Amino acid sequence: MQRVIIIGAGPAGLAAAYELSKKHEGYAVTVLEKTDSIGGISKTVRHHGNRMDIGGHRFFSKDQEVVRWWEEIMPLQGAPAMDDLLLGRTVPLMQGGPDPEKTDRVMLTRNRISRIYYQRHFFDYPISLKWATLKTMGFGTTMRVGFSYLHSVFHKLPETNLENFYINSFGRKLYSMFFEGYTEKLWGRHPREISADWGAQRTKGLSIRGILLDMLSKVFMSKEARQKKVQTSLIEEFRYPKFGPGQMWETAAEEVRAAGGDVRLDSEVIGVEQKDGRVTAVLVQGSEGQTRVEGDIFFSSMPIKDLIGSMNDVPADVKAVAKGLPYRDFVTVGILVNRLNLKNETSMKTLGDIVPDCWIYVQDTNVKIGRIQIFNNWSPYLVKDPLHTVWIGLEYFCSEDDDFWQMDETACATYAMDELIRMGVINNREEVLDFHRERVQKAYPAYFDTYDEIDKAIAFLSSFENLYCVGRNGQHRYNNSDHSMATSFESVRNIVGGVTDKANIWSVNTEKEYHEEKKA
Repeated sequence: MQRVIIIGAGPAGLAAAYELSKKHEGYAVTVLEKTDSIGGISKTVRHHGNRMDIGGHRFFSKDQEVVRWWEEIMPLQGAPAMDDLLLGRTVPLMQGGPDPEKTDRVMLTRNRISRIYYQRHFFDYPISLKWATLKTMGFGTTMRVGFSYLHSVFHKLPETNLENFYINSFGRKLYSMFFEGYTEKLWGRHPREISADWGAQRTKGLSIRGILLDMLSKVFMSKEARQKKVQTSLIEEFRYPKFGPGQMWETAAEEVRAAGGDVRLDSEVIGVEQKDGRVTAVLVQGSEGQTRVEGDIFFSSMPIKDLIGSMNDVPADVKAVAKGLPYRDFVTVGILVNRLNLKNETSMKTLGDIVPDCWIYVQDTNVKIGRIQIFNNWSPYLVKDPLHTVWIGLEYFCSEDDDFWQMDETACATYAMDELIRMGVINNREEVLDFHRERVQKAYPAYFDTYDEIDKAIAFLSSFENLYCVGRNGQHRYNNSDHSMATSFESVRNIVGGVTDKANIWSVNTEKEYHEEKKA
């Protein structure tokens, strides 16, 4: 029996634990989770009968292996959800699937609706050039956007940073409106200080040129071609667990335990022992003190900075790269109100006629808030009273040593309320019925500082025969949960098949195509 030690109970760690404990014999699995909850940054937090999705997690993937895995854990609904029933909305149903009104272990099908909120107006996300967009921008701004883009077509900038990448794709005017301020909020750095790699992956194919070609193609292409085009465009629906993403990983952890695996919470790995090209044991700080856990195979989804920092005999240059890897930390402030001031001017039906968005991206630079989640629209079951209250999450990107992170919960919530008032989302603090603050360390691995030397760290970690680095922080890559799971699937295949080369594991999520675009 081979002892498998998995650091982290997020999507990557639990995918590996599930695969090895349930689908393969000869592996004794132990999962070590630093915090007191399951799911990592994909956890769901409970507060006074309401639930918060930390970061917002759509369940969609181009990887059918991932989709089948999700369905194995939580089947798709076979009957309408509560809000669909009340509003008379139709959604895709799986024949024989569970009824979300009668059972909890079920995935819902939800509409993908996210928009940009800029100067108290809504715009498509990603930005489009529909008539409604041009009308909202106004004639003068539209002309400046057009001439700015034409200038960028004939005067290309070297794509040595993210700013130049965006300007080449959208023109300087549109960049200044919808990319510059938001990017600086997210990363805490101006786009000119960030590698173009991040933008190239997240917005591949999204440019004014691409938007215009798409518009023209819809005019001139045949009906059959248009139908095919729809199939390969941005996703319009996604799946979502009844009680939020954390439910998926909590259920997976239950399955691992049922298969004989050990999932330990409040178990922080503080040391990693290695000898002769192999990891031999980890030191764990738990509620009852330190323990040493030996193993034969090790998975790590902990941040590369912390992993290498906890190891012995690390070359000085590798240690320097790991120490300098940057991250952005994350704060979500949950706010419960009776209503929002945002008017639903769409044709989409919603409970209470609230705006239909799951996410609202806030591009205004006079507020710190980056995004607003409307939990009612992710799933009505996240909200204790979805017919009479609106439960929203205000997302802030920060650093754990800055003033915003250090605020106490009440001061932080008051700050968030005041920003909502300034934006016209609510009228005053008295409208707030309840609030809750959650903080997440190292939520976003960043692409600057020593990131351009990360290959040194990757080569060092890959040299350990029995160590597999998986997940967003385990690879210091801006992975979605499906990518994180795929790194574990590849690792498990290598282990079971006796493959020592780890190139396939590190190549996950390196394709240069937009992450929310479906394959044909």
